[in-house]
Amino acid sequence: WPLFATLWLAPDLSMLGYLAGSRFGAIAYNTVHTTLGPAFLSVLALLVPSHTMLAIALLWANHIGVDRVLGFGLKSAEGFKFTHLN
Repeated sequence: WPLFATLWLAPDLSMLGYLAGSRFGAIAYNTVHTTLGPAFLSVLALLVPSHTMLAIALLWANHIGVDRVLGFGLKSAEGFKFTHLN
């Protein structure tokens, strides 16, 4: 369970990009919180094949989905509170 929790929360480390400014923070956050990353990793996991990579891709996609449900959308360079959902 600790590994599960660590991997599930790992995409939120991209918020540290905001320490370098709101523009860089938004780019870092949005890069990690789009579905392109988990989709690419899923395809790679199926080609290799790797159950571990597939599990990580699914956790990552789940994290993104839960963020959207909770109202945390992709960020704007204006600041962390400005998202594509509002």
